[in-house]
Amino acid sequence: MPTVLITGASRGLGKGFAEHYTAAGWRVISTARNPDGLVGEALPLDVTSDASVQSLVDSLAGEPIDLLLNNAGITGPRGTGVAGLDYAAWAEVLQVDAIAPVRVAAALADNVAQSDRKLMVFISSIMGSITQTSSSDSIFYRSAKACLNQAVNVMSNDLKSRGIASVLFHPGWVRTDMGGAGAAIDVTTSIRGMTNVIERLGIDDNGRFINYDGFDIPW
Repeated sequence: MPTVLITGASRGLGKGFAEHYTAAGWRVISTARNPDGLVGEALPLDVTSDASVQSLVDSLAGEPIDLLLNNAGITGPRGTGVAGLDYAAWAEVLQVDAIAPVRVAAALADNVAQSDRKLMVFISSIMGSITQTSSSDSIFYRSAKACLNQAVNVMSNDLKSRGIASVLFHPGWVRTDMGGAGAAIDVTTSIRGMTNVIERLGIDDNGRFINYDGFDIPW
């Protein structure tokens, strides 16, 4: 039975992933700051805390993780122009969306390397694509996702030597708390698309930035 570990699994895409892989017969380890009500095996995790991440690592010592799904994220203030930037809020978004996924991936690299699938998936956004950005809004979120993209791209070159494939996904504009009620697709559509692609991923896909339907996104 393959194992998946999901961060930010209490709602939205994280919960959708947990429900999908539970139905598919996987061992599902769901994590969130408050683990109450999570699908599968519930473990507490604050992705911004070194101590919390280390506690998770200790509880999973020696256990293989076939698929690490770094999903936890926040948007921060929207519509923020250059004037009057809240730098503390910007730093928080960078901590959660860019630094924390790398912290979790680095901490669990041994577990992933011990598995059969050896796959790390990071939920990014097309809003982190510099090539595709022509908007002046959401500077915090866009820059954090761009930072995540580059960090994973660099990290993937290191982890590839251990047989680990690291891949970034744009989940689509999804109707979640983050995406809003007016988003283009629902959680089921996004999860179905991403999991279909994930099923086919291997080491040759290392370092890709992919749309939920399988097409590559320009950096």
